[in-house]
Amino acid sequence: MKRLFTGRFEGYSFESFQKDLLSGVIVGVIAIPLAMAFAIASGVKPEYGIYTTCIAGILISLFGGSKYQIGGPTGAFIPILFGIVIVYGYENLLLAGLLAGIMLCLMGLFRLGSLIKFIPQPVTIGFTSGIAVIIFTGQIANLLGLTGIKKHEDFISNMKEIVVHIHTINLYSLATALICFLVILTTPKLLPKIPGSLIGLIVSSVIATLFFSEHVPTIGTSFGAIPNTLPHFHIPDITWGHIQQLLAPAFVIAVLGGIESLLSAVVADGMTNSKHNSNRELIGQGIANIITPLFGGIPATGAIARTATNIKSGAVSPMSGVIHGLVVLLTLLLLAPYASHIPLASMAPILMMVAWNMSERKHFLHVLKTKTGDSLVLLVTFFFTVFTSLTTAVELGLILAVILFAKRMSKMLVITKVLPDDTKENRKVRAHVVNEAHDCPQISIYTIEGPLFFGAAQTFEQGILETIHCKPKILILRMGKVPFMDTTGEFYFRNIAQHFKKQNGLVLISGIVPSLKEALEKTGLYREFGEEHFFNHTGEAINYALAQIETKKCVGCKHFAFRECIQLSQPSEGEKEIDDKEKVLGLVRR
Repeated sequence: MKRLFTGRFEGYSFESFQKDLLSGVIVGVIAIPLAMAFAIASGVKPEYGIYTTCIAGILISLFGGSKYQIGGPTGAFIPILFGIVIVYGYENLLLAGLLAGIMLCLMGLFRLGSLIKFIPQPVTIGFTSGIAVIIFTGQIANLLGLTGIKKHEDFISNMKEIVVHIHTINLYSLATALICFLVILTTPKLLPKIPGSLIGLIVSSVIATLFFSEHVPTIGTSFGAIPNTLPHFHIPDITWGHIQQLLAPAFVIAVLGGIESLLSAVVADGMTNSKHNSNRELIGQGIANIITPLFGGIPATGAIARTATNIKSGAVSPMSGVIHGLVVLLTLLLLAPYASHIPLASMAPILMMVAWNMSERKHFLHVLKTKTGDSLVLLVTFFFTVFTSLTTAVELGLILAVILFAKRMSKMLVITKVLPDDTKENRKVRAHVVNEAHDCPQISIYTIEGPLFFGAAQTFEQGILETIHCKPKILILRMGKVPFMDTTGEFYFRNIAQHFKKQNGLVLISGIVPSLKEALEKTGLYREFGEEHFFNHTGEAINYALAQIETKKCVGCKHFAFRECIQLSQPSEGEKEIDDKEKVLGLVRR
């Protein structure tokens, strides 16, 4: 426990507490309307959002890996949680959240925090923008005050409900929502230090209550009165059947929660020039999501906007997050009866603004303008998030991103045939030396550049096999610029060696990097080739190759790369026979 808090409260003073107190109160006030709005949009009672903010907010601050992280319910979870509530019910949502908490703890314990960074940005932007669309459109019914609306899990059905019931529009609800919108937009200009969402909620609620209280649906009329008591401890109904049923939804919650919390922690790092502990952050998120469902709370994660507000308000330690949770709890105990009078139309603009701010519209358009494979990944993830599910969208986005990445990497593999350049004193091998009139039929030298993996291995084999069909006696592969080789690359590499061996050829390798040598040793390829067939430099490999070739009957010929022909043939009349083997062996040096 002592190590868990090392550095988080180091040098803490009363002055630090004052700063944390101010930032905690500010963020707590901002979190209250959001907590209720996120809960309602997720298909549960508003008080469950408040419970989540209190309990998860405190636990994430105490046990997480970021000094400034503010945890609680977030907009990103809305479509996931709403889908679970519709299909499995609220009780099973609690169990799914608990299972997700266990998964997050395991991710942290197995140090998987760093793996989150490997999710491509187009995938993250795609599903975040898709979630924003779902949240925004999901509030149209409340904004217009439509009645008779049935909630569905899929986007198209929900849009049909709005169209079918558009004639039930309530002008009082619309007026209330527009007032809230107007206040939210103008408050930052007039009172920049006061949260516009809270002022908009209060002003629109007061006006609606005073002038048309009987004409707009409120939290109280829709969900009942919000209790001003502490949540009761309750263990969800845990059975093996329920666990099996909820493993997939729980995994989605865990992965999304991990991504959101670590993204928020990265934002906090950039704003404070600090560094979070990603694995500890996952463990803290896991602890919060294990305990919160026991008190009726919904899944929670790091909230980017509230974390940024916390930092801007002067927070210096996790104590600000703890204070923020206590402020929300105190508000629940003292002001819960008044919250029941809040119109649903006043909540809609708040969620719509949240959706607008999380839409990643600038990044979305930037990636789209590149007109590359990333644009395709972005659009696939976005549309599948909106029209199917987040799970399907992320899976397809990742698969497509991997395929496109493999395709790009495969183009990086370059296979070039080279020969010693006689015009240069050092006689280094060069590609421009090789042409139809200048080649060597007995020794083929290739420079391999780029990763030898599943996406490029077949290209490698095809390029080399063309040489094997010419039946040279020796194949030299210069592999100094091959950074790694996977098992597919190893398979094709071994296949080439076996083909060459069948025609009594010899394969020599030069310049492999230590990591590749280690990989070949593990797979057994190093031993199969023979240690004596690996060389540090190409010149050494060429000298070794020349020593393996009988040169007693070599003849000079314009077709060959070396200064004297090293092809075995019978000398024809008038051609000069070269018997001096030492002369031939001394010609090539690198």
